Amino acid sequence: MNLLTYDYLNQKFGIDADILRRTEEAESKLACVFSDLDDIQTFNQYKVLHHFQEARINDQHFAWNTGYGYDDVGRAALEQLYADVFGAEAGLVRPTIVNGTHALASVYLGLLRPGDELIYCNGDPYDTMQTVIGLKGDAYGNLQEFGVTYKQVDLLPGNEIDLEGIKAAIGPKTKICALQRSRGYTFRNAMTIPQIEAWAAACKSVKPDVICMVDNCYGEFTDVKEPVQAGADIMAGSLIKNPGGGLALSGGYVVGRKDLVDKVATRVTSPGIGGECGLTFGQTRSMFQGLFIAPRVTMGAVKGAALCAQVFADLGYEVCPGPSDPRNDIVEAVKLGSPEAVCAFCEGVQAAAPIDSYVTPVPWDMPGYTDQIIMAAGAFVGGSSIELSADAPMREPYIVYFQGGITYEHAKFGVIKALQTLKDRGLVK
Repeated sequence: MNLLTYDYLNQKFGIDADILRRTEEAESKLACVFSDLDDIQTFNQYKVLHHFQEARINDQHFAWNTGYGYDDVGRAALEQLYADVFGAEAGLVRPTIVNGTHALASVYLGLLRPGDELIYCNGDPYDTMQTVIGLKGDAYGNLQEFGVTYKQVDLLPGNEIDLEGIKAAIGPKTKICALQRSRGYTFRNAMTIPQIEAWAAACKSVKPDVICMVDNCYGEFTDVKEPVQAGADIMAGSLIKNPGGGLALSGGYVVGRKDLVDKVATRVTSPGIGGECGLTFGQTRSMFQGLFIAPRVTMGAVKGAALCAQVFADLGYEVCPGPSDPRNDIVEAVKLGSPEAVCAFCEGVQAAAPIDSYVTPVPWDMPGYTDQIIMAAGAFVGGSSIELSADAPMREPYIVYFQGGITYEHAKFGVIKALQTLKDRGLVK
């Protein structure tokens, strides 16, 4: 960072020289980590380019359609492109899938029937999925209300999947074994592709027809392979996370085996219609372009997460993953230890945003959660997690989750501003 930039950040944003120095020192420690991340980005960028060219994408794929959306060539090309990029047979990509939870719930509701069993293979699911399953709250239409039974197998120490425990848990009624790639609101590393591969093989060794389902939210393009290329039958995620590249205005995706994706499509629309209908509201251009730039945008966010880890680890905070640990999602968890520190961190990230920077985030009763949630999200697309954001459930041990940044420089500034706010409040460890 040159002197001009130092002076500008000091004068315009009130950033202390000591914080800028610490950030620069942390960055220099990550040179080898960043080089490895650049290699992943480069591979994924050329992979995406190859599949765009193979699909012969052209202007007609950006055109509007109306009404039922019959014969929408753009939608059909986009869904096949998602399948090809992620190594799957078929895809369902819709702006009307409202978020990642909706995409995941559509998979479970589309594939599970009364008397079937769902097993989560990494302990507690993400908070909103607990509501979908029926473990918390009394949400109408949850899986347990439809007669779906549930088990979970906790992780072993060291973030290892309990393969023997999973094999023992699988029974005659087990229909889906599910794995959440990212950490949710837990303090663990994301699942690696080799872990996913071993998990899928273990499940199939007991019951070959069991469906291996991966929640891929936050994980896309963080490795050169995706879960369906490692043995998963189906996976799902959100377009306002990694694969939308910050340009998709809404939506979610499901990719995997064609027979499974077709069944999920009947849940997203209706039986007898499936994926044949569904307006894209002129959004295909932004969804195509977002997918094209997603490898670079994602890796900028991953670098920002690594920088956050290094800066706060250097100050003595417990972080997950560690600065040099392999990264399989865009999220960095920092154990701050108090509600005041969590709020200050999120206020700093909000103040670093291009949109709503003047807003003060406060904890609130967010739909689908049982704890109050504080969320800093000054984004061009509301709720976009690939844009700079930070959030936390207001519960002990008060861990904040930092992610996103359309550019690395913005993610870096989010780290700087969060630390400055903590310092200004006298809350730095």
